[in-house]
Amino acid sequence: MDFLEELLWRGLVHDHTPSLRDVLKGDQKLSGYIGFDPTSDSLHLGSLIPIMILAHFQRKGHKPYALVGGATGMIGDPSGKSQERHLLDKETLRRNQEGIAKQLHKFLDFDHSNAAVIVNNYDWFKDVSLLSFMREVGKHISLGYMLAKDSVQRRLESGITFTEFSYQLIQGYDFYYLEREYGCTLQMGGSDQWGNITTGTELIRRISGKKAYGMTTPLLTKADGGKFGKTEGGNIWLDKTKTSVYNFHQFWMNISDLDAERYIKIFTFLNAEEIEDLYREHQKAPYLRVLQNAISESVTSRVHSREEFIQVRDASKILFGKSAPEALERIPEALFWDVFEGVPTRSIARSVFEARLSVARVLSEEAQFMSYSESLRAIKQGALSLNKVKVREGDCLTPDHLINGKYVIIQKGKKNFFIMSCC
Repeated sequence: MDFLEELLWRGLVHDHTPSLRDVLKGDQKLSGYIGFDPTSDSLHLGSLIPIMILAHFQRKGHKPYALVGGATGMIGDPSGKSQERHLLDKETLRRNQEGIAKQLHKFLDFDHSNAAVIVNNYDWFKDVSLLSFMREVGKHISLGYMLAKDSVQRRLESGITFTEFSYQLIQGYDFYYLEREYGCTLQMGGSDQWGNITTGTELIRRISGKKAYGMTTPLLTKADGGKFGKTEGGNIWLDKTKTSVYNFHQFWMNISDLDAERYIKIFTFLNAEEIEDLYREHQKAPYLRVLQNAISESVTSRVHSREEFIQVRDASKILFGKSAPEALERIPEALFWDVFEGVPTRSIARSVFEARLSVARVLSEEAQFMSYSESLRAIKQGALSLNKVKVREGDCLTPDHLINGKYVIIQKGKKNFFIMSCC
């Protein structure tokens, strides 16, 4: 399959200029780019789609460019936005660009003949004057053409500043500059970028008379209609300091089967035969979450590392599977707290453990996780566990319960967890 056929099979094409299909059918190798908005020093899951597009583009022998918008980041793209964003200063933008570049290196090859290249549009915009831009660029695109764009139309009633209105012309100039200086004839992006992309193809045609192409990807949603890459806690980030490796892994493990059937094509490089094998394996035992694990293995290993994926996967099996209680000692402390982030936690003096008080008394009087009667009832019903071991009537809490001498996991039922840490 050529590049476009590959993306069509993976469900990654929303629209494209008609002649793109023909040019990709030939032997010609293209240079193409996608822009990344440096509003943070880390990309989030939504950015994985354009990253995967560039990676597939490179794998098909084409040359990918990643444009990190140091100039456009100072303005803010109105596409898909209901209000203007805060403008960033140069130092913040520089840090953000460096963080994004590190993440792109995990997906793109920067060494071979069709090596990926990162460019920053501030490099060519910093010396462009307003007057020269208006004379050399602005005269080629009419006001009516710009007003007709959906990204502008949606903002006319709520209000759009001239700064944002000019964004499509600035992005169009990016495309023109990259075509002129680097031979980039293809711009790719999300479906909300179609207006900006076609402004670029039109600008190239009017200034240089050359042919340029555009392609967009669909807005990815979940099977329930919700927005992809979002949780109750906000974005899922590619930076482990913003989203822990464990939570990153769990995001993929918690997606629905319907979503997993689509996402495995989008977020992995597995071929059709390998994916069909996984479909069959998953259908035999859906509760094993074969598809979800395959996606997480691929994405988590690439975004973070293979070793970290194995560590969080094994920690999940130990904490929530049928592993022996002794296995809890093997979980690194930092990972332990990542897993139980947000779980009610109490610091308990070591003297309490040494006093060998009943579990029910400690949970009610010392930790105050539940009442004494509630603790007794849970124990009688076999619904209470300490470090994966069922608590029996009369059981006492001792220093031997402390995992690595530091904490105890209390579980009530299937989903209620509490942590006691020794201070």
